[in-house]
Amino acid sequence: MNTADLGLPVAVPSTALFTDQYELTMLQAALRSGTADRRSVFEVFTRRLPEGRRYGVVAGTGRVLDAVENFRFDETILGFLRERGILDEPTLKWLADFRFRGDIWGYPEGEVYFPGSPIMRVEGTFAEAVLLETVILSILNHDSAVAAAASRMSVAAGDRPLVEMGARRTHELSAVAAARAAYVGGFHTTSDLAAGFRYNIPTVGTSAHAFTLLHDTERDAFTAQVDTLGSGTTLLVDTFDVTEAVRTAVEVAGPGLGAVRIDSGDLLLIAHRVRQQLDELGAEKTKIVVTSDLDEYAIASLAAAPVDAYGVGTQLVTGSGHPTCSMVYKLVARAESDAPGAPLRPVAKKSMGAKTSIGGRKWAARRLDEDGVAEAEVVGTGPVPAELADRRLQVPLVSGGDVVAREPLDAARDRHIAARAQLPLSATQLSRGEAVLPTEYV
Repeated sequence: MNTADLGLPVAVPSTALFTDQYELTMLQAALRSGTADRRSVFEVFTRRLPEGRRYGVVAGTGRVLDAVENFRFDETILGFLRERGILDEPTLKWLADFRFRGDIWGYPEGEVYFPGSPIMRVEGTFAEAVLLETVILSILNHDSAVAAAASRMSVAAGDRPLVEMGARRTHELSAVAAARAAYVGGFHTTSDLAAGFRYNIPTVGTSAHAFTLLHDTERDAFTAQVDTLGSGTTLLVDTFDVTEAVRTAVEVAGPGLGAVRIDSGDLLLIAHRVRQQLDELGAEKTKIVVTSDLDEYAIASLAAAPVDAYGVGTQLVTGSGHPTCSMVYKLVARAESDAPGAPLRPVAKKSMGAKTSIGGRKWAARRLDEDGVAEAEVVGTGPVPAELADRRLQVPLVSGGDVVAREPLDAARDRHIAARAQLPLSATQLSRGEAVLPTEYV
């Protein structure tokens, strides 16, 4: 099931106020000056990757499409803007009929990106395009940060499954978005039921320490869980003494016990001891799941341990130390005049420091070497070289205001796996380093 087809809202009737006030005051001034309808091109990009990251991951594209469709100014919202004196009546009247009718191109969800990559391009009148700045950035910056962390954890985990379980470590709505982004980045399941409902992500969960503490004995707790969920359940074995708990777990569930979970202590040491104990008790097929504030480095350190799955929370939903991608939304071209069909003129901000940008409506392509391995991110404003014509990265997302690129979430997940596999091997190193691909401007 593609749950996007359900038409579910983004938890509020409209996304129109997911913006900064200056987007609306710019609109009012542009309407008054007569420049609001001037054709404009905005681009989303980042000037650098977070320190130590070798690549970025595009995530949140599907949520952007939902947000654009739901960007509507109803009477309640207009009343709020009127009561606050934020906008004048002509602007409020203009907003009452607002629908984005422009075009959006972008890297498809799950694709990787690098500094300067034109991740998303929004084209339309200045008025309609400028309004979308904040909501687009808030979605892409959050979701791409989580997806990048998830991707690194997925690489560290190898073939072992990853469970997203960070809902209690973030805002309740961002928890749903984080679970979605983690799935794009390579996680397999989530503990968050809202994410399972909204995006059809597989959900998992059994019990916490509170369930064990509720009962008079650990055996009583295990018995109640197995009687309810079956012997294939996962029993939490570190509430008291791990060795005793593992013994009791196998006695209660039998050798067909599904898994045991370890949530504290020296995970490397305990995992080896538990594996040996399980095997000695005849539970050779019982799996070991570890949790306990893991990140990509902790997961990598457990590569040689007899661990079958990882549960990750805090570090995942906070981007593993980098909760934003520092993406920006900049005007890069605008019509030379208000006349219909006026040619576009490149524009760019010039400033001190590292906040300059490159003007012009850009295309992007990824050049491969003779072995099919990516060797450069090529960005240009002129004709696309013939050898790169079939390597272009941007795809149409919205055409004439209509969404044209909705897809199942699994498509984005599969795309990311394929894109990451095409990068040089050094992309998966967890050590500090620069972007694995250079960005070449032509």
